[in-house]
Amino acid sequence: MTKAFPPTMDFSGYNAPSRIEADIFDLVVEGEIPAEIHGRWYRATPDPQYPPSFEEDTYLSGDGMVSMFRFENGWVDFKSRYVMTERLKNDRAARRSLYGRYRNPYTDDESVRFKPGRSAANTTPVFHAGRLLASKEDGRPVELNPDTLETLREYDFGGKLRSDTVTAHVRIDYDTGEMFAYGYEAGGLATRDFAYLIVDPEGNLVSEQWFEAPYAGMVHDFAVTKNHVIFPFFPVTTDLERLKAGGPHWAWNFEEETVMGIMPRYGTVDQIRWFRGPPAISFHFMNAFDEGDKVHLDFGVSEMVAFPFMQRDSGLEPSLSHSKRNGVVRWTFDLGGQANSWTETVLAPPGDFPAVADRDHMKPYEISYYQGFDPANGPPQMAGPVGVGFNTLHRLNVKTGERRSYSAGPGTTIQEHVHIASQKPGHEGYLLFIVDRHDKWLSEAHLLEAEHPEKGPIAKIHIPFRLRNQVHGSWVEESEIHA
Repeated sequence: MTKAFPPTMDFSGYNAPSRIEADIFDLVVEGEIPAEIHGRWYRATPDPQYPPSFEEDTYLSGDGMVSMFRFENGWVDFKSRYVMTERLKNDRAARRSLYGRYRNPYTDDESVRFKPGRSAANTTPVFHAGRLLASKEDGRPVELNPDTLETLREYDFGGKLRSDTVTAHVRIDYDTGEMFAYGYEAGGLATRDFAYLIVDPEGNLVSEQWFEAPYAGMVHDFAVTKNHVIFPFFPVTTDLERLKAGGPHWAWNFEEETVMGIMPRYGTVDQIRWFRGPPAISFHFMNAFDEGDKVHLDFGVSEMVAFPFMQRDSGLEPSLSHSKRNGVVRWTFDLGGQANSWTETVLAPPGDFPAVADRDHMKPYEISYYQGFDPANGPPQMAGPVGVGFNTLHRLNVKTGERRSYSAGPGTTIQEHVHIASQKPGHEGYLLFIVDRHDKWLSEAHLLEAEHPEKGPIAKIHIPFRLRNQVHGSWVEESEIHA
């Protein structure tokens, strides 16, 4: 019999592992789902099968659990399956966790130490060119059957991929069908090797260029415009000697600055222009676009990393108060000028999980969506790897600063949303996301009209158990699946 999970923030309360693989036909729907919503919502969640080898391990180490909500004619079906990685298969054979500290193979059990397949594939389900890929940035993606969620194989683009890693935050140009991606620590653990990847609309890896990063730092997301690609380097860094000594993969580096690299998106890596500024951190980018010689990048920025385990490993007392300078901002880079820095414009109060509609991606735009915490909507609730969960969804007009917001009320938190396009002329589409009801220990999916989130959900989809907080999700139209 397996032992109990540790009573830490990452494995207790609403963060307790679920470990449920399920098939539910016809979920209960309160309200009405528009008939035009016909597709699949894929979600990825770290959900550990076994208690961690190290009690202070992070939520982010959990085995990948992918779930699918399938929408058709107002009906919704649900399916969830573990991603059967080599890591999970080894743990199941041993009936215990064989893997040590987060992203430190030197702390693994000798039976699996330095063997392939350590990644948990738990971050983002990516659908492109007919393939569903479960991804995590510390390894290569794992291909799943998009109908059954059955694990098929580790995916290396037909043997063409050289990088050891691929980001969980690819960028797809919805006009051309191309997918842009990258891998950091591409040549091995704690290396500065960085690979920039371009995949054509048919799923062929047509370009893989390597360069040396300014330091071995975490690059969780990046941004692409119609003409440029932006590589961000924030001073959360790794060190091989620290790993060999059994230490953490990531720690805040007080000696480094923020470094941003920008190159033509179809150019060569020797064309990267480097911009430097004060230390900062961001995990997710809202959008980026070109304006003449200027490149604009919109995102949520903080002065210090928010994950408690990273703060602790950096010698800081875990607390969100370390993020003194934060907000949703626009950084503008003038490629026509001589300055190797940027200007900052504040767009909105702080938050995360920013997104725009697919039609606005990589282009000048007006409307975006992101999540934040508003104490007026209830006291803090523990949910997810940062600790306090978000409780408010914002629709932001980046040109006027106007915000329209929705909260499910006290005792709730919300998980990352997806945007669903509408075929109705002039209709902004829909927002879909999980609401955690901490008082009932249950989850619901709320569907809102994107233009007016303040009006509340047009439909609530009831789930008969608690869904552990996802990391990221993707909406895929049914027509795209069958194409």
